[in-house]
Amino acid sequence: MPRIAAVSAAIEKMRAEGLPDIAVETFAHYEDLLQRGDQGLLPESEIEPVDDLPDASQFPESSGSALDQAVVLKLNGGLGTSMGMTRAKSLIEVKDGLSFLDVIVRQVLHLRERSGARIPLLLMNSFATRDDTLAALSAYPDLAVDDLPLDFVQGKVPKLRADDLSPVSWPDDPTLEWAPPGHGDVYTSLLVSGMLDELLERGYRYLFLSNSDNLGAALDPRILDWFAEQELPFVSESTDRTESDRKGGHLVRRRSDGRLVLRETAQIADEDQAAFEDVSRHRFFNANNIWVDLTALRSLLAERDGVLGLPMIVNRKTVDPTDSSSTEVVQLETAMGAAIGVFPGASAIRVPRTRFAPVKTTNQLLVVRSDAYSLADDWTVRAEADPIPVVELDSSYYKLLDDFEARFAGGPPALRDCRRLSVGGDVSFGRDVAVRGSVALEGPLSVPDGSVLEG
Repeated sequence: MPRIAAVSAAIEKMRAEGLPDIAVETFAHYEDLLQRGDQGLLPESEIEPVDDLPDASQFPESSGSALDQAVVLKLNGGLGTSMGMTRAKSLIEVKDGLSFLDVIVRQVLHLRERSGARIPLLLMNSFATRDDTLAALSAYPDLAVDDLPLDFVQGKVPKLRADDLSPVSWPDDPTLEWAPPGHGDVYTSLLVSGMLDELLERGYRYLFLSNSDNLGAALDPRILDWFAEQELPFVSESTDRTESDRKGGHLVRRRSDGRLVLRETAQIADEDQAAFEDVSRHRFFNANNIWVDLTALRSLLAERDGVLGLPMIVNRKTVDPTDSSSTEVVQLETAMGAAIGVFPGASAIRVPRTRFAPVKTTNQLLVVRSDAYSLADDWTVRAEADPIPVVELDSSYYKLLDDFEARFAGGPPALRDCRRLSVGGDVSFGRDVAVRGSVALEGPLSVPDGSVLEG
């Protein structure tokens, strides 16, 4: 059983909300670190670069022997608030009239049909995404297997005032007093939901975990075979880091014990920023595609009384993210990839860039919708452009999904032969527009149907 957390106002608030003891204990662990002045930083002086990783492209063809013990889990708690959405981000149309969720389901169903393996699809929803998501999944009556539920719900933690670290009060909208504890919460939520025990009891052992907005992250049987044969507890996929990844999380090795660890932007002090962004020094970008041995996860959670103790991330925001003048708060979070540092014997592999195609902004959404990517017969997303074009849309006109859709009402332009598209001001695109090379546009402007833009 977990220890009893020291009483604080935030702990009392969680208990009053009826949250599970292990979730409360996990938050208490991070609250205690914060109260003692820990800011979750990982100095450059305490790490060293990772020079080489096993290359997944060299793995042999799969025998399929481990597929019947495999589970696909997608993190689906995001609302797409950065795009002005109030529903599950995975319900956005992403390719050929299909949503992220449609493509994910079809990937899994195709793999089942091809292999004959059962392969459940699970979603970790938030309270805000669950209803819309389950309603959308009703279109796939054959999706559920072994009477397993299709989802479980991630936890929530109190937002703390930045001035005194007490739980913030926001009577205008009390739901804003709570925050998701980052995607590192997936391990705690698997445990407290009962899903971890249920999967193991039904003979599932290998979990493939990724974000629902990354359609490049389909279960690869070759990686699964290697993971099972190596008898590893945890493997993180990384890809070669480029200049566009300078701000993103990457793998490093901790000097104190030689373990691989994940370092995120929020863990960097100002004096280490240049080294953090040096892509020649830190070569491997975290793709956030994770392989977990569920037996190893259950054992580690048992050893640690349910509290994995992942590195803390302190996010500084306002209680109402749409109002920069609202009370300043801190949100205590963890990253799922950071578990590489707590599993003894954890490893990482190098994967091709095609396994990392996330959509965090409308810039990336435009690229994925365009002919720079295609949907293959197995429903995986394939890059058709090399390199993938860089798109920069004026956030004043394109950041919100409705505004973006209105300016591309005739569909995305062809970007397969584009290197860079920069749009400043209010520009609307007609049908069948093609962009080649590097192009910069300044609005107000309406691009006629059939235009070919070359820079």
